[in-house]
Amino acid sequence: MADYANETSGLTTSRPKPRARKWIWIGVPVAIAVILAAVLGGVLGSRAHKNNNDSSSSGAAADSGPSPTGEAAASQAASIKEAVGLFPTATNSQYLLPLYPSTTNTAAYTTPTFHASNNASLAWPKDSFQPANPAPTSVRPDRPRLIAPAYKWNALPDLIKSDPYLKYWNDTIFGNATAYFGLEPVQYHLDGSSGILDNAREIKMRVKAFAYVYRMTNDSKWLDRTYSELQNAVSDSFGPSGTDKWNPTHFLDTAEFSAAFAIAYDWLHDAWTDDQRTQILSSMKTYGLEVGLNAFSNSSTGWWANNIEGNWNCVCNSGLTMGALAILEDDTTGLAEQLLAKTIPNALANCIWAVSSDGTWSETANYWYFGTTGLAEMTASLLSATGSDYGLLTTNSHLELTGYYHMYVTGPGSLFAYGDHGPNKFSTTANAILFWGDMLSHPEYVLFQRDQHDAPEPNSMFWYDPSVSGAFWDGLALDRFFDNSTDQWGAMRSSWTDEDALYVAMKAGTLQGHQTHNDLDAGDFVIDALGTRWAGELGSGNYLSEGYFSSDDQDSERWLYYRKRTEGQNTILVNKQNQIVTAAPTVEHDSSGTQQGSSTVFDVPSDSTAYLTADLTSAYGNVTSFKRGIRMINARKQVLLQDDINASGDIMWRMHTNATVTVSGTSATLTIGDQKMQMTILNPPDGVTITTGDAVRFSDDPPLPDGQVDQPNPGVTVVMINLPAGQYSLQVLFNPQWSGMSASDFVTPPSVAIDNWSLTSHN
Repeated sequence: MADYANETSGLTTSRPKPRARKWIWIGVPVAIAVILAAVLGGVLGSRAHKNNNDSSSSGAAADSGPSPTGEAAASQAASIKEAVGLFPTATNSQYLLPLYPSTTNTAAYTTPTFHASNNASLAWPKDSFQPANPAPTSVRPDRPRLIAPAYKWNALPDLIKSDPYLKYWNDTIFGNATAYFGLEPVQYHLDGSSGILDNAREIKMRVKAFAYVYRMTNDSKWLDRTYSELQNAVSDSFGPSGTDKWNPTHFLDTAEFSAAFAIAYDWLHDAWTDDQRTQILSSMKTYGLEVGLNAFSNSSTGWWANNIEGNWNCVCNSGLTMGALAILEDDTTGLAEQLLAKTIPNALANCIWAVSSDGTWSETANYWYFGTTGLAEMTASLLSATGSDYGLLTTNSHLELTGYYHMYVTGPGSLFAYGDHGPNKFSTTANAILFWGDMLSHPEYVLFQRDQHDAPEPNSMFWYDPSVSGAFWDGLALDRFFDNSTDQWGAMRSSWTDEDALYVAMKAGTLQGHQTHNDLDAGDFVIDALGTRWAGELGSGNYLSEGYFSSDDQDSERWLYYRKRTEGQNTILVNKQNQIVTAAPTVEHDSSGTQQGSSTVFDVPSDSTAYLTADLTSAYGNVTSFKRGIRMINARKQVLLQDDINASGDIMWRMHTNATVTVSGTSATLTIGDQKMQMTILNPPDGVTITTGDAVRFSDDPPLPDGQVDQPNPGVTVVMINLPAGQYSLQVLFNPQWSGMSASDFVTPPSVAIDNWSLTSHN
């Protein structure tokens, strides 16, 4: 996530080695940050792993006999899982990504698969609630209804005993709940036009944890603590009185409060007293659901319901759906029935289409989290409560690809976090792909996400399919390209399991149609190597700045802010002007198709390569032609970035880095900690050198709106190459200084026009 590092003050933070065990949660109140550091850092910083250093371990099932099937296969997979434990040995303290041991375990690291089983200690039992004709208003007879039905709660203790991931998550949830328990209830804070969304999501996060621990222990202190949190959120001291208490003008807030109250009401339904149940239901209706029903006919609070394909539609419909399902039959006013008649068709018409034809989320990589969490919670609640998803899983057939989007947009240096990274995540995670992996038969999604730092939370305990086995990376391609015209991006890497791997991602795509969360950034790229990010993203500007979300038109005030302007991206400027918002880039790409095998130790074949090129001419007003290409060379040890451009204005190449940059003419050495990256201009035009500067707006940029300022970017250096108007092939070679690799091991690629690039053009 973008909040892996302090993007309020610069790039995704690069980490020097040795790595400090420090957890960074951006924007979380200090008290919470400290507690999460203590709780999660202690659990995740060091993980149980029983084969963490044996590079030759082959496991117990490496014999040559026939592979078992059916129950025998499920039993064997469970035994191997228990013997190995968690695959990662730790979580990286800076980027919060899993660290894998260097090992070859042919028993555990196998092709991703699910092993169906009737053994209650190995797999979920079948749900006896199987309505012949499901209907949104016909709910299961028992509680809970939402996400976690009773039969799963009953099965969970035995599954925890036999599955190391469920045990680890359970322990972590208990630890987090304990940390939250001692805190005061969340205090009301209206963050300007961003509302009380942080309040809502933090309360939802706490309520899920408290309710989970209560159901696992029957200790009434957790019930009491949940109720105090709920009561505070509707008290006289929490915001205005009346129906505006949950801030419906920023309806995300109302929706997330509704979801929090729905979970508390439903998961703890039979534990509440009659008076408590009545009060929770009344509050949910007054401040959430009745306001929500009105929103569908009120453009000031319900604009998100009209042709909005993004996180707003998903989160708002999800919260209202969960609330309606929770109160069905207990409330006899017909409110729930009216809501469900609106939320389901509205999500089908809008929310699900935020996933484009290649699986990319149409907003940004970080907003994927918010939208997919909402969509998954809504879908899972409908399935568990009524027995059907009503097309939310299948109407957009490309939904099943969005797990790949998240996997490939995640590099060793965290996300390719283009555009806005959004507010604090709190109850928002990537665990939707645990749910979709199970529902849409993608075990690799489940295996990938179960190792991530945000996996331990209550939803995961019920979305995770414990019958899964294998390694997500076994047979997974190193490269993937996403070429829907709205998105157009690609990612290439040298390994899925090496924290020091080389990773390159670049984007083109349109500059409109992203719910006003994008930057003017066609041609933007990131580079990771040697355990750090060398070219990175600045992330969000200040959401409260005047005009920040005004529009994505060319004259929008949004494009006045440095982090949103073209000069704030890793791309080309011409005459120091912003790119044209109506740009329609085209892309080409190719890959050797290299796949990682079962081992976490991967030796890249000598002919392994990949490249992505983009025609960006339409993004500029003073350009006759412009193509940018990026490729891996020399068995994925080096990166070539090339710009073939013919411009009638001054050209400026720009890259943002946290490195200390030492320039020597047409080359520069980038240093982060004890790691170095060499960058060199190949065949440089006469008089051209590399220069550096601060990540600040130009003195002659159009002025910001009155009273507004740019966010500072301390510690960020802009590396620049300036060229006068003309025609050039600007080629920049990046050489990470790999341990054990001598100068003679690096190659200088031939000069090849981008139009002539192929898999073998740079051999």
